[in-house]
Amino acid sequence: SVAGVALMRPVSRLLKATPAMLDDCILYGRIVTGFTVTFMLQNVFQSFLIAAEKPKLALAVTVAAGVTNMILDWLFVAVFHWSVEGAAAATALSQAVGGILPLIYFVLPNSSTLRLGRARFSGHDLAKVCGNGSSELMSNIAMSLVSMLYNTQLLRYIGQDGIAAYGVLMYVNLIFLAVFIGFSVGTAPVISFHYGAQHHDELHGILTKSFRIIAVFAACMYFAAEGLSDPLARLYVGYDERLLALTKRAFFYFAFSFLFAGFSIFSSSLFTALNNGAISAAISFLRALVFQVLAVLMLPIVLGTDGIWLSIVVAEVAALIVSAVFLLRNRTRYGY
Repeated sequence: SVAGVALMRPVSRLLKATPAMLDDCILYGRIVTGFTVTFMLQNVFQSFLIAAEKPKLALAVTVAAGVTNMILDWLFVAVFHWSVEGAAAATALSQAVGGILPLIYFVLPNSSTLRLGRARFSGHDLAKVCGNGSSELMSNIAMSLVSMLYNTQLLRYIGQDGIAAYGVLMYVNLIFLAVFIGFSVGTAPVISFHYGAQHHDELHGILTKSFRIIAVFAACMYFAAEGLSDPLARLYVGYDERLLALTKRAFFYFAFSFLFAGFSIFSSSLFTALNNGAISAAISFLRALVFQVLAVLMLPIVLGTDGIWLSIVVAEVAALIVSAVFLLRNRTRYGY
């Protein structure tokens, strides 16, 4: 939080914020970054609540944080007219809700299997945890770096309209990919249990059914993205016909990525559940960083602005191929 607040101005300039955008970027960034502690608590406690056999409470906390964000957005922006600082404050306070409520739950006597207590340092266990979670680390780092690169390319080829269209795509992308991520995270403990118990038939059944479910999800999301491209684009950028047309065209190409993304996301989570952080991290690293960086740098040279929107599709196809190779090469080792 301290580093983010202190470095927000040079970071904004480094990321090519225009003079018209700079002050808003700094203001929004400093407010949100100031609440990074509660944001991290919210993320960590989601895993703890599931491990404590309280998934419904985890869901309730997430919903409470989201509803808080929506209500405060309306109050601060529409009623108080606080503009950018209002939107940032709403986000920050919602993260505080998501982080502090579980903290209070675990501090007080509760009916779960977990309690807060005095920590005992174990470098070996910490190293194993960090190694096994390296794929999630790479996914988040890669997501941030790729977003920066996309914004740079969009400013170069299209301008600020391109960034606005990309923002709309990312909102939809986060919602749709959350389905794959939620399914993958939810099945991971089951996979870990059956792998530890050497129930190979169960593992095979889980994987087979999971890939079928993901295929159905993928098809539904593709058709939903294509069918809802016009109303979703109008919801965000309907005030500008040129920007609306650009966003709809971006949707048309971007929607194809939903046909492939779920398989790689599940494969990465699968290897984490099998305690193979190296393969999980490799899939995440290649999918979220290497393939997307190469695609977004090279495709616009050949295809122009359409190449930017297609780069995510190409990256997801490449990640699917890599995931399939890892799955096939390790099927005997893990017995799935």
